[in-house]
Amino acid sequence: MVFNTFYELESFFNDFWNSKIGPRAWCLGPLSMAEPQKIKTANYQTPWWISWLDQMREAGKPVLYVAFGTQVEISQAQFREIQIGLEKSRVNFLWLVRKNELDEGFEERVKSRGTVVKEWVDQREILEHETIRGFLCHCGWSSVMESICGKVPILAWPMTWDQPLNARMVVDVAGVGLRVKGCNGFVESKALAKAAKELMEGSAGKEVRKKAEEVGDAAVKAVEEGGSPWKALDQLINELNSF
Repeated sequence: MVFNTFYELESFFNDFWNSKIGPRAWCLGPLSMAEPQKIKTANYQTPWWISWLDQMREAGKPVLYVAFGTQVEISQAQFREIQIGLEKSRVNFLWLVRKNELDEGFEERVKSRGTVVKEWVDQREILEHETIRGFLCHCGWSSVMESICGKVPILAWPMTWDQPLNARMVVDVAGVGLRVKGCNGFVESKALAKAAKELMEGSAGKEVRKKAEEVGDAAVKAVEEGGSPWKALDQLINELNSF
């Protein structure tokens, strides 16, 4: 089995699985770092949200990126709590939404420190921007890997499928994030505001940010030629050729 992860992140689990359970697991990630950087041609136009992030960087304002993927439907009640929570938190944010159901006046009220994007974005480009200092997300594994590669700490809000387990990896094992606290899957605005504030400005946020830097450095080193995924790929090819 081939997994989009790297050995240094999950060495204990990888070794246990291969020695006690099987079939053999191969850590060949993080795959997002295998993608070539986009070449900006003469006709390239910087997306407006990247320009906005540039402005925030120049002003010395760290930004929380907020995105919950494309698979999970968020109820209107929960959607509104997110709005209120982000507004109450007073943190700077870039929020990616899939539906235009914002309360009237919300964007105007937060325009000095927050913006809402209602179209497709290159998430990797956002997470690699220098001013992004946190990622509020659902803990889909691809998002987790992209955040780790960008050395961005995660504010974990798992919703379904493998996401609760991924969140445990982020918070309890890797130590690169904090957890949003809810009740029966519903998060109130007060809890969201508190968690966002802690990640961006608190002592716990400072600790996980430092850890995110360390784990991100390990991810970068892993994909260098001769790193763990290269070795795993060579071993996999040799094993397949032996049949």
